Amino acid sequence: MPTFSHDGIAFSYLDEGEGEPIVLVHGFGSTKEINWVGPGWVSTLTGAGRRVIALDNRGHGASAKLYQPELYDPWLMARDVLALIAHLGLPRADLLGYSMGGRISACAALTAPERVRSLVLGGIGIHLIAGAGLPITIADALRAPSLDDVTDPMGRMFRAFADQTKSDREALAACIIGSRRTLSREEVARISVPTLIAVGTRDEVAGAPGPLAELIPDARAIDIPDRDHMRAVGDKVFKEAVLAFLAEPR
Repeated sequence: MPTFSHDGIAFSYLDEGEGEPIVLVHGFGSTKEINWVGPGWVSTLTGAGRRVIALDNRGHGASAKLYQPELYDPWLMARDVLALIAHLGLPRADLLGYSMGGRISACAALTAPERVRSLVLGGIGIHLIAGAGLPITIADALRAPSLDDVTDPMGRMFRAFADQTKSDREALAACIIGSRRTLSREEVARISVPTLIAVGTRDEVAGAPGPLAELIPDARAIDIPDRDHMRAVGDKVFKEAVLAFLAEPR
């Protein structure tokens, strides 16, 4: 798997297929394989004639582990994504981010709109501005001596997942604390690229997609029927909407 470095941090990424490039940015506690390869996103997009690039965010997967919460600010992580685009010599790329990855991708579109052809925000709706995403208590669950010591249902889910994937739990705890940055209404109103927002109808983490779309000049929202935050990721409705969105002339 190829790697690159930015600000002294080493990142692992995948780069498959040919055609217009799209960069995929995974959610908290996930990896490029779990978020994008397993649910069929890479095969779907390469099959549609796209070049698919996906990185492991700092603290995740095969990328470097950091333990200071301030190093997980979404604006810093957005610069990692832009650095990968520059590393590959791409003038611009579409961005698809899920959950925390959507927060990061929105920051990237604000930081360097000239490098972003279009933006897809999955699993993140109005909580991009009205909430910080997953509860901070997940950090306590990740730092608990064992899963048996965790009673909070969401905390247990993320702790069990981290144990299953053999993730660095201390790095993830720092991430859940440091990435809790919201954007302002004024900031999201400055997102100037075409934007698609997709959220499961049973998603209690993301917030509704419609109110966020109303704040972004060139945005639309879709519902992913009968899906919660975890199960919406690989949904067929989500994929079909993204493929149709990406196929529009820019």
